[in-house]
Amino acid sequence: MSAISTLDVTLIEPRLKHPVIFNYFDALQPGESFIIHNDHDPKPLYYQLLGERGNIFTWEYLEHGPESWQVKIEKVPDDKEEETVGAIAAADYRKAEVFRKMGIDFCCGGSKTLKQASGEAGISEAALKHALQEADKAPASRLQDFSQWDPGFLADYIINTHHRYVKDNAAIISALAQKVAQHHGNAHPELIELAARTGFFLNDLLSHLAKEEETVFPVIKQLAAGGKSQVSLSATIDSMKEEHEAAGDDLRFFRSLSDNYSLPPDACNSYAYLFEKMKEFESDLFLHIHLENNILFPKAIGLEEEQGRQLR
Repeated sequence: MSAISTLDVTLIEPRLKHPVIFNYFDALQPGESFIIHNDHDPKPLYYQLLGERGNIFTWEYLEHGPESWQVKIEKVPDDKEEETVGAIAAADYRKAEVFRKMGIDFCCGGSKTLKQASGEAGISEAALKHALQEADKAPASRLQDFSQWDPGFLADYIINTHHRYVKDNAAIISALAQKVAQHHGNAHPELIELAARTGFFLNDLLSHLAKEEETVFPVIKQLAAGGKSQVSLSATIDSMKEEHEAAGDDLRFFRSLSDNYSLPPDACNSYAYLFEKMKEFESDLFLHIHLENNILFPKAIGLEEEQGRQLR
């Protein structure tokens, strides 16, 4: 397309609007764009496009109501920005499973490109891309729907599912770690350090959850409901992501200290149960951080930027 075309969405039958828009977008070459004209804010389209196509487009409001909206959608040029592992995982959780199995951090390390991530994991970029292509053939998972959820609803889900899980299991894991260190610490001194570091890690994590529930999530829910917020989210979210990075470092340290949670011959049932709980906790926290870093927080920043444009 040599000139930017405008698609008048108001003339399209409602059930066909999004399929037609997606056809227009898919026909674009990298660097090309088109404009959609609508009689209401097409923000739901943004989230659907992000969820189904990934972070490969820009979204620019040219007109923002109250009676007419125009948005310029551009397909990102190939040499402008390579999709990150976080964006790929956010769009399709089947591919997040590929990253997990290959030892690639898609939550705390979600800003890395495929080339960077594969290099750090010690695998070829070609092998990683092939595995991601194979993931497209797997049955779709319900977890893919996360990228299309309303930010307020997703915030509540994270609190009720993942925050609840941490609160329910933190004391159990801390007590288990202390017990196993007391019984096996002489033969396995690394367990003493594991117990101490786990205690600090869990206390920090519980403090982090409290800050999210008291200061971050209420603002996100307010914005998602169409309300106005006087609090800037960007700096607070940056701080939350830094704490996520620290949590990821702790999880990697625990794996290294325990030789990937390998059990020695003299391990008792409590020893085995501790390691199983640590692996379970790690898996839940990785998904938890992924949902925040790669889906909820970008949506929240988008809502905040949209509010800023409306106030200009």
